[in-house]
Amino acid sequence: MRKALLSLGLLALASTTALAQTPTTAPVPCGGDLQTFLEGVKAEAIARGIPAEAADRALAGAAIDQKVLSRDRAQSVFKQSFMEFSKRTVSKSRLDIGARKMREYAEVFARAEQEFGVPAPVITAFWAMETDFGAVQGDFNTRNALVTLAHDCRRPEMFRPQLLAAIEMTQHGDLDPATTTGAWAGEIGQVQMLPEDIIAYGVDGDGDHHIDVKRSAPDAILTAAKFIQSLGFKAGQPWIQEVTVPAQLPWEKTGLQSGMTAGDWFALGVTPRDGNTANSALEASLVLPQGHKGVAFLTYPNFNIYLEWNQSFIYTTSAAYFATRLAGAPPYQTGNPEPGLGDAEMKALQEKLQALGHDVGKIDGILGSGTRAALQKEQLKRGLPADGWATSAVLSAL
Repeated sequence: MRKALLSLGLLALASTTALAQTPTTAPVPCGGDLQTFLEGVKAEAIARGIPAEAADRALAGAAIDQKVLSRDRAQSVFKQSFMEFSKRTVSKSRLDIGARKMREYAEVFARAEQEFGVPAPVITAFWAMETDFGAVQGDFNTRNALVTLAHDCRRPEMFRPQLLAAIEMTQHGDLDPATTTGAWAGEIGQVQMLPEDIIAYGVDGDGDHHIDVKRSAPDAILTAAKFIQSLGFKAGQPWIQEVTVPAQLPWEKTGLQSGMTAGDWFALGVTPRDGNTANSALEASLVLPQGHKGVAFLTYPNFNIYLEWNQSFIYTTSAAYFATRLAGAPPYQTGNPEPGLGDAEMKALQEKLQALGHDVGKIDGILGSGTRAALQKEQLKRGLPADGWATSAVLSAL
């Protein structure tokens, strides 16, 4: 999920007593001696109202996990195309299982939509994409992962609050610091949520007075629904809609940007495959994951929740498409997109765009939002379809 977070045993009794008497909220700096760091974390937890016993229990036996640091330093880059990724993730098997899950938990999904306005296909698609319906939740010790990332000085401001939230979950009996496992960055459960979000949006779906997003599907479903609602999901509105596009359009207006309604696009000849034009008044963006000759979608305001969940354009578009399939939409029309660039060519393209004065961020070989936006500007200057899709012809033109 965004989508897209201690080998010293129990703290010494003397330190425990002193910290309990004089709690402080001033964070101990990252790095340095681990025991000193943990004492600071405990003091901050106590200052937030967490009992010392809960903090001791949460931090006892904690250790730095070198595998977490390795994973954090070497995160794989996302270089698959939309068609490659979506065809692999939105498989027939997953669609079949998703349909069965929606039937099996029909009452829970009905409650999710009634209370939070989020339909079953949206939740189920995330459930599938994140953990294969709970089958693959990660095997990193959650407490140790968060201690490691909070102690590390790369992004401590992101992970220290999550560590404190994990201590609070321990206090509530919703996390076992010795046995709870999840993703390397601290996400837990069937829809992979961070401790702060579980505390803020956790729902007891099965009535056992605990929030168990790892083992309880009702808890995971309803917690996901409440979290998605918090991201701004509007009940009864679409999130993405496949369309066909005419041969000529102002391609420079495509991409994840605002300023046009679905009706504006319909007036230009963009046609919904399902024939539904009832949402003409809604703001809409025309996205072309593989250029103007490939599959095309209108994205609506609800698509923003996907970008809040995970910032990868390919992941979010695939997850949103997955949800439409679960809702009954047919497979998308692939069209006849021009071949994209390989890794070396993409890096060369980014270097050329950078030399032309565009900020494309890191030269990483990924056709991300910054590279797409820069590419559209250069395509427009050269009289090419400004669809943001990187091809050999575009590279040659630069």
